[in-house]
Amino acid sequence: MSVEQAAADEQASIEDLGRELGERIAGTSEYERFEAAREAVQRDEEVQAKIDEFEQLRAEFMQARQSGQATNADLHNVQDAQDELHAMPVMSEFLDAQDQLSDTLESVNKAISEPLAVDFGGEAGGCCQD
Repeated sequence: MSVEQAAADEQASIEDLGRELGERIAGTSEYERFEAAREAVQRDEEVQAKIDEFEQLRAEFMQARQSGQATNADLHNVQDAQDELHAMPVMSEFLDAQDQLSDTLESVNKAISEPLAVDFGGEAGGCCQD
């Protein structure tokens, strides 16, 4: 076997492990809960309307901030809209499921990073970071 073939086989093996890891993550209760919650958010017309309202308020606030015309009242309006959105049971479940999945993925990141002495998910692609 040539050196090039051995390198290609090793790369394929690593990619296979990556696919297997992805499949196993997709089979976790955390991922399944996240997907179910995400679909529920997408199907809920009331939540979607509240998301649209929040996004509109946020866009208006960002534009006002860029022009120097934003006020604390504007900021509070955006925060109140976000709080209302997050308090909706369907959205609250989604956010909780998202947090749990994020925690699981962070644990996976640490497990991958540990033998590499590199933060795989955070710094692996960076250069010259302190």
